[in-house]
Amino acid sequence: MTRSITGVDLRIGPALVVPVTSAPFLGWVEVTGGEIVHLGPEPTAGPAAETYDAAGRIVIPAFVNTHCHTSQQLGRGLADDVDLLTWLHKRIWPYEVALDERDSEVSALACAVEQIRNGCTLVADPGGRHVDGMARGLATAGIRALLGRSTMDDGDGRPPADRETTAEALARQDELASRWHGAADGRLRFSYTLRTLFNVSDELITATVERARALGTVAQMHVAEIPEENAYARATRGTSTVRHLDRLGALGPDLLAVHAVWVDDEEIGLLAERGCPVSHNAASNLKILGTPRIADMVDAGVVVGLGTDGAPSNNRMSVIDEMWLASIVQKGLRRDPTALPAAAVLRMATIDGARALGLGHLVGSLEPGKRADLVVVDPRTPNFATAADPVSALVTALKSENVESVLCDGEFLLRHRVLTRVDEAEVLAEAAARAAAVRERAGLVF
Repeated sequence: MTRSITGVDLRIGPALVVPVTSAPFLGWVEVTGGEIVHLGPEPTAGPAAETYDAAGRIVIPAFVNTHCHTSQQLGRGLADDVDLLTWLHKRIWPYEVALDERDSEVSALACAVEQIRNGCTLVADPGGRHVDGMARGLATAGIRALLGRSTMDDGDGRPPADRETTAEALARQDELASRWHGAADGRLRFSYTLRTLFNVSDELITATVERARALGTVAQMHVAEIPEENAYARATRGTSTVRHLDRLGALGPDLLAVHAVWVDDEEIGLLAERGCPVSHNAASNLKILGTPRIADMVDAGVVVGLGTDGAPSNNRMSVIDEMWLASIVQKGLRRDPTALPAAAVLRMATIDGARALGLGHLVGSLEPGKRADLVVVDPRTPNFATAADPVSALVTALKSENVESVLCDGEFLLRHRVLTRVDEAEVLAEAAARAAAVRERAGLVF
């Protein structure tokens, strides 16, 4: 479980170590140069520059959020109790147009703060209008991200500020990719993105996926969100969204199908056969879209990760909450308490989420050679302390209050519940002020 070393930067233990891809054990995790270099029941013999006393704690891989609109953090509560098209056309698009670059930067930073406090160090952002601002906010917080630009070249109802040709949309993304892919010491990567079939041409779909493949990243697209989308696909393309994407050659490991709520048995089979990963967003799906057959997808071999979506469609930006909800809903949907067991859900929140983003070789589990993205969990709380199975409780009982420390690339972003990179109070105060100003500019005053 280790390689030969003479000393380490950081030694964490003794703790219950949950690697996810192998059996839990009581022992130690050691980190050097941001890389996990040792896992084992005993520490290595060499010295450690620092030792983190984790007695009584649990060490797990950091969570992965496969769908997180960071630029929507200032819009929390804007779109409660409305249908999807009202949510999008009357609330979200006006909100997004009202954002300036600094708003997007603060929104992304505030979102990253919430992610860190919930044990998440990797997000897939499907895009906003001010990617440069979003990138700066995420870089300041120190987390990993796949950055995208919400791209549209077709369809009705788009704000004038968001109307552009296919060539313009692709050129803008190419420019952003050249600037941000590999930035922030490799923690930021670019991800070509597509909004939804309602608003993209086939030419844009094909060219976007081709560019993502050439860059070695994934393309992100909202897929089969509502029945009306499949109806639109049949009217304009002659078949459903998933089948049309397959016909275009877009369905594959480098396309992240977000939501995938309204799919049938044959389409689940297609997703599995093509190796196309799915981002499951339990809360926003239940609130706006429907109940996807995630347990069926997992059983079919589809790689499924968890996502929070954006603050206006969820309000709780926590993968911890998404784990519990995903498990409970699928059990209820099947009327089977054995459906989607805790171990499977924990994988969805960690290694399977990383795999869905094409980063499973880098993060998502605790293994020598992987980057040290990990969480120290304190189980000594009323919700957790009496758990019979602490590993199962990571899904069924965990709350943000259990997150004691968070590391990304071996760097503490949260240490003993205190953020290390930013003044949290200042960030949240500016975010609240800017959220109010954006609502006023957008005419969304409640």
